[in-house]
Amino acid sequence: MGVQRQASQVVEFAPKGGQNTRSADEVGHGIMALMQEAAESAKHDCERAMDLAHKLTMQLRAVEERASELEAESNYYRERAANAEKWLAIIHKGVEQTFFQKNNGTNGHG
Repeated sequence: MGVQRQASQVVEFAPKGGQNTRSADEVGHGIMALMQEAAESAKHDCERAMDLAHKLTMQLRAVEERASELEAESNYYRERAANAEKWLAIIHKGVEQTFFQKNNGTNGHG
């Protein structure tokens, strides 16, 4: 019984009566055409990806250059601020010495 059940479940792939028969050459050429189409599509996708990668690389370089410029500018202003703080400390000390420590008994009026 098991053999009879298996025999009834066999699916035939070859067309009956010569309907829509295609030669192996036609099928092979069709497959090759599909493969060529897939290869061309992959080539175009790769070209687009390479173009995008190049564009992004150029943008990254521009951003890195700008970041370097900003860092140099930041260092310049940091140095100026440190120098200004140094001068403020010198001026503060001079004001204290001139107006507050020489006061020894006089009220700043000579």
